[in-house]
Amino acid sequence: MVEVNLWSGLRALADGKESVEVDAKTVGEVLDGLVKAHPGLQDAIDAGVSVAVDGRVIASSLTEPVQPDSEVFLMQRLKGG
Repeated sequence: MVEVNLWSGLRALADGKESVEVDAKTVGEVLDGLVKAHPGLQDAIDAGVSVAVDGRVIASSLTEPVQPDSEVFLMQRLKGG
């Protein structure tokens, strides 16, 4: 299981939880697991989110591996400018 920390704007869509545990081995499985556990997260994820794994923002690789002890954060999409 991977613990995923949610930014404050998503917590209301996940029953107020600050973090959610999902069974996942990749970033894509993390996102799928979050939606399965909390379907209300689907729209926010579809709109675009950033996933940080062990301090590294994963830009677009849904196949990036995650480990059970990885530090994972789901955040508002980071935009340059």
